[in-house]
Amino acid sequence: MFGYKVSDANSYIVVTGGGIEDVKIVKKAWVWPYQKSATISISPFDFEITLQAMTIEKLQFSLPAVFTIGPDDTPMSLKKYAMLLTGNADGSPAASRKTPTQTGRGHVQDIVKGIIEGETRVIVSGMTMEEIFKERQVFKTKIIENVQSELDQFGLKIYNANVKELQDTPGSEYFQFLSRKAHEGASNQAKVDVANARMIGEIGEAEKRGKTRQEISKIDALTAVLETQRKSEKAQADAELTTTQTKLDMNIKLAQIQAKRQAESRDTELQRDVETKRAEMELEKFRATDLVKAKIARESAQQAADAKFYTDTKGADGQLYKMKQDAEAAYYRATKEAEATFYAKQKEAEGIAEMAKAYGHMAEILGGPQGLLQYMMLQNNTYEKLAQANAKAINGLQPKISVWNTGAAGADGATDGSGAIRNLFQNLPPLLSTIQDQTGISPPSWLAQMPNQQSLGQAGYSDQGALVPTGKKTMANGESSKH
Repeated sequence: MFGYKVSDANSYIVVTGGGIEDVKIVKKAWVWPYQKSATISISPFDFEITLQAMTIEKLQFSLPAVFTIGPDDTPMSLKKYAMLLTGNADGSPAASRKTPTQTGRGHVQDIVKGIIEGETRVIVSGMTMEEIFKERQVFKTKIIENVQSELDQFGLKIYNANVKELQDTPGSEYFQFLSRKAHEGASNQAKVDVANARMIGEIGEAEKRGKTRQEISKIDALTAVLETQRKSEKAQADAELTTTQTKLDMNIKLAQIQAKRQAESRDTELQRDVETKRAEMELEKFRATDLVKAKIARESAQQAADAKFYTDTKGADGQLYKMKQDAEAAYYRATKEAEATFYAKQKEAEGIAEMAKAYGHMAEILGGPQGLLQYMMLQNNTYEKLAQANAKAINGLQPKISVWNTGAAGADGATDGSGAIRNLFQNLPPLLSTIQDQTGISPPSWLAQMPNQQSLGQAGYSDQGALVPTGKKTMANGESSKH
């Protein structure tokens, strides 16, 4: 038929005949009597195939797949599609011209199936079963790319390809055993993972508990070691101080004993010399007496006089010698005592220096001079003495507190011209009373006459010696209240 023709949205009009070199594919066109036209649909169509393939390990399997294929909406692809796949498989035209030709869908499926089977077998023959499972996306991509390269010559396009799970061929249970193996492996691995997780948790808990106890033990041991070291250092310092002080005391005592013994030895020597001289004098005396008896009587008196003179002379010489020896002994004793005193002071100074060094070491151990000062005050009971001194200082105190009130300004707050003089005379009696009560000093009679205690009570004075104006009473807490 000829006329003006318009195609549907999912189809094209293919025009051939006079005036057209090859084919003309349009959406709308005038078709003349010397031309032919056909309508082709570009809607994609699905078809399922199940092909048999063999891997590189000679394992057969069944590969179910669903492909969505349709004409590619480009001028070149549509031209190829219109020229190669329109009509029936035997080349006869489509049965109806009123509806878009289905382009021999069975014929197209056979072509596509052959292409897919061939390309898939080529790909599978170069892969292992493990690679197919692990690289499923790569396997799918390779199939689509290889099949698409073959479908391009027919103007067809793969819109989607869904490769289903691999299945066993009749008589083969490979995938069934593999699935069972994977299931059992996963189950066993899950059990192992649960056991490992439980083991890791228990081990971790035990490790943390053990580490906690270890750290506590380390801290306790380190604290005990430090305390022992500090006690040892303190005991060592105390021992060194005691040893040094003992040595100093011993040296001082030895020096004192040595000085005393030397003085006694010198005194003994001097006493011996005196006694020797006295014995010699007595010997000479006896000798002179015996000689006087043996000599002539005439010489008796002269000998007696000579003996007396000799005795007096020797006695004077002995006295002089004794005095000289006593003076030398006194000088020697004073010298040795001075030397002993000097030596004692020197040793005392050295002892003080050693004690200062010991106190310096104690200050380092006790954390500084402040710690040493506190230690010495504790050793000497300084805090107790201070407390006792403070207690004694305030013991027996009986302070007296006098309170007086001189009144206030007028009730209306007006200024009184005689207020200053009145306040002066109001302040003077309680002031003088307080001075007399607390110091015992009374004011001169020309200034004021202080009343006695009885008159104080009658005149309105407080029992503390302060004068309180009549009409007011002194409270125990120092406040006054009006009656």
